[in-house]
Amino acid sequence: MKRNVGGIDKAARVVIGAVLILLALTGTIGVWGWIGVLPLATGLLNVCPAYSLLGISTCKVK
Repeated sequence: MKRNVGGIDKAARVVIGAVLILLALTGTIGVWGWIGVLPLATGLLNVCPAYSLLGISTCKVK
């Protein structure tokens, strides 16, 4: 798969995902916090399947 997540988008996904998982672990927001695994994974892997389907890319053009 081609990389389609870059820069600020990547950082935001990692931070938001980590915060959601942390809140789930502490019991603050319950089981729904585990949805944070998705943005964390897409941020770390630099690939978002939804972006691929929609033809969006936040990576800088080489």
